[in-house]
Amino acid sequence: MMTIFSFRRLNEGVRAALVEHFLALPMKDRSLRFGVALAPSVIAAYANAIDFDRDAVFGAHDHRLVLVGVAHVALEDNRAELALSVLPEHRCLGVGSALFKHAVAHARIRRIPRIFMQCLWGNAPIMRIARKFGMRIVAGDGNAEAHLQLQPTP
Repeated sequence: MMTIFSFRRLNEGVRAALVEHFLALPMKDRSLRFGVALAPSVIAAYANAIDFDRDAVFGAHDHRLVLVGVAHVALEDNRAELALSVLPEHRCLGVGSALFKHAVAHARIRRIPRIFMQCLWGNAPIMRIARKFGMRIVAGDGNAEAHLQLQPTP
């Protein structure tokens, strides 16, 4: 059976679902997503601090409407920082790539000239996505930054 996912922009009403999603990530994946293993209370504070008016958060839901993937596009000045997470059982199904495309499309519409991701060098899923979409990767001290110059949509 083919897995069907729905993708949509999320609003502040989903903060509890965001916390649930992040806590459903195995501890190693939480460390990769946030750069360090965070306590549940810190993850809840992170989700509660997202400015949904400024930033964009996209979610991928499975057929049960469970939030299985999240893209947070944090906008500041003239750039966008992207953070992605996908639950392990839903990886390699195109969820991360689809979320990446939603994030890039949003940044282009907002006429943001560059999107970037910060991650640990050992974050293989994010590094794979960065390479797949032609991001320029700069590594140092166990960390990596991936940058993509964006052309605005007409």
